[in-house]
Amino acid sequence: MTADNSITILNFLAANDEQAFTQPEIHEATDIPRGSVSVVLSRLEDRGLVRHRGRYWAITDDKDRLQSAYRLHRRHETADDQYGEERLENLQTEDTEAVDGRVV
Repeated sequence: MTADNSITILNFLAANDEQAFTQPEIHEATDIPRGSVSVVLSRLEDRGLVRHRGRYWAITDDKDRLQSAYRLHRRHETADDQYGEERLENLQTEDTEAVDGRVV
């Protein structure tokens, strides 16, 4: 899952938070490849950032979780800007663990 695809989907769903969408509708609205939409949505659901019922997907109602994920994303962007495009996946912080749903 690329960060760009997940951010694009989250932004789309957040901008339309009164609605739910099928995967083909999300693909059409975001231009993310069909096969990628499913993978991204599943991973976002695992992190508690989206929810779905049947074929329909929507942004989570948990605004604190969204804010935590956004703060973590901004920290990673800042680190990338400061230190180059190093892989930050091994960085473990309380925020990372909270977004992933692990107990610190």
